[in-house]
This record gives sequence, structure tokens and C-alpha cells, in this order.
Amino acid sequence: MNQTEPKIKVTANAAPVVASVPRINISVFCTTQATISAMEQVVVDRRMTRAHVDVRNGGIMSAAQAFSEATTPDVLILETEGHRDQVLSELGQLAQVCDQSTKVVLIGHVNDVILYRELIRQGLSEYLVAPVHQLQIIDAISSLFNEPGADPIGRIMAFIGAKGGVGSSTIAHNIASLASGEYQVDTIVTDLDLAFGTAGLNFNQDPAQGIAEAIASSDRIDQTMVERLLTKCNDRLNLLSAPAQVEKSLGIEIDTLEPIIDAIRSSAPLIILDVPNLWTAWSKQLLTNADDVIITSTPDLASLRNTKNIFDFLTSARPNDKAPLIILNQVGVQKRPEIPVAEFAKAIGVEPTAVIPFDAHVFGTAASNGQMIDEVGPKSKASEQISMLGQLLIGKKTEVPAKGGRGSALAKLFPMLRKK
Repeated sequence: MNQTEPKIKVTANAAPVVASVPRINISVFCTTQATISAMEQVVVDRRMTRAHVDVRNGGIMSAAQAFSEATTPDVLILETEGHRDQVLSELGQLAQVCDQSTKVVLIGHVNDVILYRELIRQGLSEYLVAPVHQLQIIDAISSLFNEPGADPIGRIMAFIGAKGGVGSSTIAHNIASLASGEYQVDTIVTDLDLAFGTAGLNFNQDPAQGIAEAIASSDRIDQTMVERLLTKCNDRLNLLSAPAQVEKSLGIEIDTLEPIIDAIRSSAPLIILDVPNLWTAWSKQLLTNADDVIITSTPDLASLRNTKNIFDFLTSARPNDKAPLIILNQVGVQKRPEIPVAEFAKAIGVEPTAVIPFDAHVFGTAASNGQMIDEVGPKSKASEQISMLGQLLIGKKTEVPAKGGRGSALAKLFPMLRKK
């Protein structure tokens, strides 16, 4: 039995976007070691940081006993190895102690369409067939709290440089231009370098203080406010720009950006985060929670050291996500000693996704004129590499069918047995 997929936008070469789980309590009862192992990966996933998860041994009857004298949590995840009649009987007993608001996800070992239809008909929130993957479980939980037919959340690509001046912002802005132009994806560029951001310059815009105003109003930010703060570059590209002013010392608290990012990613399918070369609590949080991370480096010792440190940290902090992509930029500067690409890759432990040659004329002209690389040098090697990177990151847009609304509570099962 194939599980129905949620309505999400995907790219040709990227994994589907799985939404973060809200602040809820989750109790899990597992009967097999494989499911326990999967749940251990779920608990440490970046999308679960706001949820409290309690994992125990046991199946449906263990849950019924545990909550006979206690309130059931927001979500119950139960594993059963029983067949149809046993599963229905045990769920009937659980329904006697289950609060009406509790949502239940059942992990079964029976690939039984009749059982599946009966459970869904009677109100079970979700039925998954073991073995289950950690992202499948997270997606099942987060889908319970998304309104049926709601717009899909946007994919977040975070770009950061291994050190200042390596060209991370330039690459981020060029990928955004490709996404909105060649790939026709509605895109928002969010410039988080409050004092020295270059998004306005690179897109030849004179924007308002978008991100600064959003930060100042983070307690009441919503999609309507985001739309007001955006600077429109074209029909599919908008900027949430930095003020680029040094008169005021503007700080960012770790909890300030969460509601802003949530509002932004509800406003467009693709969000480009231009993260400055700062290692703070909020920048680590943004990078850890992004769907894709792109690290731009140059072939020198300091960049190599910093790239490896960032890469290793994010690989460890994001165990269920693909590793960050490494972009080696400004390669081949005349008379400058450089670390060869092969040695750079060996030290990091991964090949660079793109190697962009130094081209003073193309990059200098683009920066001076507020243009993109493919406008200034469409046939240049740099343009070819950026185009290849864009295809890898964005690919062809596809739409996955919508999921039917099934987020009803287990208490709807066997209504005569429901807890009063």
C-alpha cells in the first residue's frame, strides 16, 4: 500500500520539503527495534526541536494502560504487529481512554488495504506500513497540523561564505535570479547582513529596510506584513533587504527570526537566505534548519579550515538531511598561491559541487551595474557553473497531488466507547 503524499513542491534533484513540527507533546509506543531506531532519529531531527517526544516500549495496549489515569498527548504514535481484527479490537479499548483532541498515527506490519480504509473511515489520523523512515514519520506528524488545501511551505536555501569576500552573496543572488527567471519560481531573497548587505546593489534596487522592520515587528509578523516589506524586482522575484546602515547597532536575537522565517516561507515556494559570515546562535539556527545549505569558499588555507568546520558541524547537526554543498569560487587568480581543487576536496572529504573561475571583468561589471553574471557574460565559464548549480538546486518544478484531510482524532473511532 502506497502512502498518500502531502501537497509539497519539489525540485528535480532535491528532496521534498518536510515542514517543522509545532510545539506539541508526542508519545510513542514501539514494539520493534527498527521502529525504536527510527524514532531515535526523529527525536534529534531539526524539524522536531519544538516538540516534546516520549518514546516507550510497547504497543496499543501499553498505551491504553499508560493513559488510563492520565491525559493523552497531542499525538500518539503506536506500533502494532497484529492483524486486522486484533488491531481494531485493541484500538477500540484505547478509544475508551483517549481524549477527543488526540491525533493518532498507527505503524502497522500488515499491508492490508481493507484495514487501512476502515481505520481512516473511522477517524485514524494516519496509517504507515513498517518499516518506516524517520522523515516519513516527521512528515506524517507535521501534516496533521496543516490545513487541507493549504499552500505548500517554501523551500529554504541558505548561502554562507567560509569567510568574508568569497562571493557567497553574489552566488546566492544569481541563483535567485535564475530561479525567478529561467525556472519561473516565485522567489524571495532575504538579506541578513544588516549593516553591509548587498542584495539591493546587486539587483539595482533602492529598497526599504525590509528585514530590519521585520525584526522590529517580529511579535506580530505575518504574510500581510511580509508582502508590505518586500521590494519587487520582477513578477517572480522579491527582496527582503537589509538596511545597509551603520548608524545604529542592530542585533538579532535567536528567537526573533523564527516567526519571520515562518511567515516568509508561507509567502513563496523558494526562499534564498543570504547569511553573513557570522557564527552566532541565530546564524547556526538558520543554517541548521534550512532545507539546503550552500557554503562558498575560495582556495586558500583560511577558507579551507572554515569550510571544513562549518561542513562538519552541519553534517552532524542535520543527520536526516543531505550534506551542505561546497562551491569553490575565485579559482585561478593570477600569481596568487592556491590550494589545488583535488587537495581542497580531499581535506574536506567531499568534491566541490561547482568550481567557479576568477573572472575580474565579468564579476566586476556585474557588481558595478547591478546585473547578474549571465547578463554580463552569458558564455563565460562562471555563468556555466552558476547555471549548472541552479539546475542542481532548482531543477524542473513538479507538483505532487494533495493529501486528503484526515487529521481527526482517535476518539472518533468507536464513538460509543469515547472518553467523556
